[in-house]
Amino acid sequence: MKKVFCIGETLIDFIPAQKDKSLKEVTNFERVAGGAPMNVAIAIAKYGGHSVMLTKIANDNFGDYIMDVLKENGVDTSNCLRSDEGETGLAFVSVDQNGERSFSFYRKNAADLLLSPEEVKSEWFQKGDLLHFCSVDLIESPMKQTHQKVIEDVRKKGGIVSFDPNVRLPLWPDAESCRQTINDFLPLADIVKVSDEELTFITGIEEENEAIDSLFVGNVKVVVYTKGSKGASIYLNNGKKFEDKGFKVTVADTTGAGDAFIGGFLSELIAIDISIENLCFQISQNHERILTFANASGALTASVKGAIHAAPAKRHILNFISTQRGTTE
Repeated sequence: MKKVFCIGETLIDFIPAQKDKSLKEVTNFERVAGGAPMNVAIAIAKYGGHSVMLTKIANDNFGDYIMDVLKENGVDTSNCLRSDEGETGLAFVSVDQNGERSFSFYRKNAADLLLSPEEVKSEWFQKGDLLHFCSVDLIESPMKQTHQKVIEDVRKKGGIVSFDPNVRLPLWPDAESCRQTINDFLPLADIVKVSDEELTFITGIEEENEAIDSLFVGNVKVVVYTKGSKGASIYLNNGKKFEDKGFKVTVADTTGAGDAFIGGFLSELIAIDISIENLCFQISQNHERILTFANASGALTASVKGAIHAAPAKRHILNFISTQRGTTE
């Protein structure tokens, strides 16, 4: 089975027990293991794929908990290194009445930022494997250099590279540093997933179609554009576009919904005979299946509280699709 390597941060999300309150007003939180790459890895494993977490995890109690959660959810942890130097990063979340979030991060000495290029072996990757990364661990650190090495290794082996910028401005010195770094890494990816909330920030372009077109730089062949409750679209570098209207649910918490979406998207990709050579062709042939599953995954995750605990099993997604649209395809 082809593997999906998810590189980047693992952390602890503290989800508020009370909605409609600012962080300074919240008195009770629920501890949830998180981090976008970790959420994606868990979603892929739950959907029957072989996902591998590639990171460094602190030798502390929270790090032990993260390792337990990864293993319990079927994620391959053989490439997770443990560290006595750093500590587990923390993220405190507040949720408004619409289920939208704001964050306060504590991860200046996070262990995942300490993973160095020398600690990653090129023989871990094989032809046809897929690498997924985000922007949080692209701040100046050994981990940024490790991303560059791993992307190069995967590409040399004939793998596919996926990038979800997943903008988190509080983690950057300033907005321009975040934007510039994202644009430095965009050309290195084959697949780019971007949300409607991020598009103008990343591109600097207000008009939607023009902004999406500007993302086709370097190796980019596929742009996946998500629009929350309005569904998602796939744009290919050959000019083709495919859309899915999404699913209407009552939103409880959007934490992890975007990660569940891309986890569903990538799990459907590796379930078909995908390769770097036939990427656009296979997406053209299977776009309905891929987008429907990804949108259903994101919608179901948004309908319940918390990131990892919210990720549904594949059978739940297929049942949801069948109920909503009368088909599991």
